[in-house]
Amino acid sequence: MRIDLADLQLFLCIADAGSITHGAARANLALASASERLRNIEADAGVPLLHRHARGVVTTEAGEALAHHARLILHQRTLLQGELRDFATGARGTLHLYANTAALTEYLPRTLAPWLASRPHLQVDLKERTSVEIVRTIDAGLAEAGIVSDAVEAPGLIRQAVAEDHLVLIAPTGHRLASRRSVAFADILGEPFVGLAASSALHAHLDDHARAAGRTLAPRIRMHTYEGICEMVSHGIGVSVLPLGVARRLRGRHTYRIRPIMDSWSRRRLCLCYRDWSALSAPMQSLLLHLGQGTGGAYRSGP
Repeated sequence: MRIDLADLQLFLCIADAGSITHGAARANLALASASERLRNIEADAGVPLLHRHARGVVTTEAGEALAHHARLILHQRTLLQGELRDFATGARGTLHLYANTAALTEYLPRTLAPWLASRPHLQVDLKERTSVEIVRTIDAGLAEAGIVSDAVEAPGLIRQAVAEDHLVLIAPTGHRLASRRSVAFADILGEPFVGLAASSALHAHLDDHARAAGRTLAPRIRMHTYEGICEMVSHGIGVSVLPLGVARRLRGRHTYRIRPIMDSWSRRRLCLCYRDWSALSAPMQSLLLHLGQGTGGAYRSGP
């Protein structure tokens, strides 16, 4: 059959109106045009679809079958249009977002949740990477956007600060570093250390700075959660480095001291990072607009 969606819509208008004249008006067609299309529909079907009489038309048994399927098809078209519109506006689909450890554990849960809750058909695939890796991935065109630390260089990319993410020392209450007002990262490197899992972006970030100082971190133990790290530090197993927000949040359940780290790279901010706003998908633009509400303007990093 060569019947198209416009033919189905016209047939339903005529069948529901019980009149070719009134059905043509509902379909915004001239009577002659509607009559010609109706004849073509019946010819294509190979069977009469309407009984014509002086007061109008009624559907034949075949016409009832066509009307039934026409309603199903047009309803499915409406559903399809709605789903495609959701994809276009960012309410449906899968969004891939790269973020460092601090963004994944502290920043995103409270900021992403309300945005995602209003989009029940949208999935978000969060990928944990170091800020350096995220910048490289975006620069290579393998990712749309991510959340990185402003401590890393991002030449040619746009960054927008959205939250503070200072790194701090946590130490047992009786530890020698706990009595200081602030500490240098080099002083931490000589101490027994409680690390995060080796697969974490924060672990890789701290390892990079240790190597830059000509040293290495030698954790006594690696934990898979911040809670576990704080528990170990509270029992004197060693010291650790955590985002300030995490250290403050968990201090109510554990006993340790928080001290700022003097190195400039520890005083960092979380930034949205992307190359070209116009090249971002609609879902990503919607998310970044939400995450950037109430923050400062974007700035381009590097030349």
